[in-house]
Amino acid sequence: MEPLDHHKGENPRILFFLWITLLLAAILVAGLAWRQLIDRDAYEVIEKRQTERRILKPGPRGDIYDRRGRLLVGNRPHYSAVVYLDDLRPEFRSHYSKVLREERARLEEVFVNTPTEERPDALPHPNYKQLQWKARQAVVQKYLDQINAITGREDRLTESRLIRHFNENLLLPLPLVRDLTPDQYAQLIEQIPPPPRSPIQIHTDTARYYPYRELAAHLLGYVQNKNLKPEEYPNDGIKTFAFQKKVGRSGLEAYFNETLSGTTGRELWRVDPLGFQDTRLELNAPQQGQSLNISIDIDLQRAAETALGDRAGAAVALDVHTGEVLALVSHPTYNQNHLSPFIPQNTFDAINETGAWLNRALQLSYPPGSTFKLLTAIAGMRHGSIDPETTHNCGGVYRVGNRVFRCHASGGHGPVQLADAIEGSCNVFFYAEGLSMGIDVLSAEAQRFGFHEKTGIELPYATKRNIVPSKKWKREATGSGWVPGDTANTAIGQGFLLATPLRMACFTASLARNETRTQPSILAQPPQHKNSIDHGGEALGLSPRQRALLWQGMERVTGRRGTGRLVGIDDFRIAGKTGTADFRAHGKEVNLAWFVGFAPVENPQIAVAVMVEGTEESQQYHGGSTAGPIAKDLFLEFIKRYPERAGKAPSSRSSTAK
Repeated sequence: MEPLDHHKGENPRILFFLWITLLLAAILVAGLAWRQLIDRDAYEVIEKRQTERRILKPGPRGDIYDRRGRLLVGNRPHYSAVVYLDDLRPEFRSHYSKVLREERARLEEVFVNTPTEERPDALPHPNYKQLQWKARQAVVQKYLDQINAITGREDRLTESRLIRHFNENLLLPLPLVRDLTPDQYAQLIEQIPPPPRSPIQIHTDTARYYPYRELAAHLLGYVQNKNLKPEEYPNDGIKTFAFQKKVGRSGLEAYFNETLSGTTGRELWRVDPLGFQDTRLELNAPQQGQSLNISIDIDLQRAAETALGDRAGAAVALDVHTGEVLALVSHPTYNQNHLSPFIPQNTFDAINETGAWLNRALQLSYPPGSTFKLLTAIAGMRHGSIDPETTHNCGGVYRVGNRVFRCHASGGHGPVQLADAIEGSCNVFFYAEGLSMGIDVLSAEAQRFGFHEKTGIELPYATKRNIVPSKKWKREATGSGWVPGDTANTAIGQGFLLATPLRMACFTASLARNETRTQPSILAQPPQHKNSIDHGGEALGLSPRQRALLWQGMERVTGRRGTGRLVGIDDFRIAGKTGTADFRAHGKEVNLAWFVGFAPVENPQIAVAVMVEGTEESQQYHGGSTAGPIAKDLFLEFIKRYPERAGKAPSSRSSTAK
């Protein structure tokens, strides 16, 4: 008998498959370990991109205050009636089922009623995507109709707006009605039940608020709602939704946009597969931007704007020593509240039609007229052609070659010296002196005062068209040579010469301080800095006697016989100069009325420049009678608000504005 067979302890085939199985298991474990331990971060990033969404909300802008701490620009609540599309999903599905059934029934009826020979082979399919949007719009419009019925509005929701919001801002509230009035807000709060009974919610944002309405509109500026820039979004692949931010478009709002802009807040949400909110994971609240304290005194601003009235023009008042802007006016103007939270098209068109977008104090330049004679006088004294005894006989006309130049006094002023010429604004005196010194001397002196440059004030869009004419400039600009008549015109502030009202205010403040430059600033200066401000100029370069002669003529301007006598104030010494200039605007020959001056003469504190722009050929404006009274109102308000600086004893009643 054969011995019993025994199975071998090792079967090669079993061992082969065992090792294969172990190898595959090892590869699987290694792969899982790689993904769980080594490649974990990459997969977490992919997961976050699929399941997380971010919401960015810019912070409120900072406030702006005048030099006495009064609010000039702030934020008001901006209420909107909104819905979140996530809350409407059950209604979307229900209404979609309804419209889908109706569409199928309609298609079936059309199919059955179609003649056999024209009938398609199969029943047409509904346009499912189109029906989805139709259902969504109907649901949202239902709630908008509720709001309209309560508030009396007639707002509508377009399908394109709904689609754009769904695709681009799904996690953000969909505004149904923006900028609710207080009455509408109260009506909705009272009559619309709170969530979850109703999906309608009141969303609160901020809008810019201007308590003084149109006062200082060009100076303060306005904002517009803008989408965040691409660089403001985090670059981590997580889909991000963002509310619009408010961006300064003009004035201080634009120049100090970064300072005033708030810090953007962030919310991080986990979302479901359709992209709707599920769980908030993170919340960083937005922060308000920094505030600005500016140098404007709103009382002086109001006085100038009231005096200017409906006329086009500009007025600037500066602190003589610091260069701080006390008032900066441009008319025509507009109510800034009408531009917030957005600019309606009819409002934009109305402002555009009147030219009110332009800040005439620094965005437009004009011939300064006879106010420039002060600079001609300084140039002549420094050149040596004008001294206290210099006399010219004014017969009302002055001949230069074959051309006749006239004085505004048709009968002439007779023999006049410098102070007389300034007091009576004698053209003939300055024609003669301009030709005596020549355009090179006159141009160099104007450049010494910075007439060819921007002032450097902290406001945007200042014009570059600051023209100090010279022989070289005319050759390059017109292709023709310089002639003596050009010099005569420049000497009286006409011809090619152009300057802004702000530049003329800086020039006047420099005269008052016995220097050539004034650096204007719209920011309130700390008290400890006010005596150490360097304006970057040099000494005026006149002897005490020459300076006294110039100031004597300027003070006589506002005296009983001067061209600016309407500016005069009892017991308050004002040095000034009037001017009337010809100007061509919009194809029409119009005139400009100017006044520049500073006060009090014994210790100058405030410098003023006023320009009133004619807009019709029939308007005959004059420096003394048109611009002068506006300057007077500014001086009177300065005396009232700052009696100690005006050399007046403080009254028993507080001068602080209420």
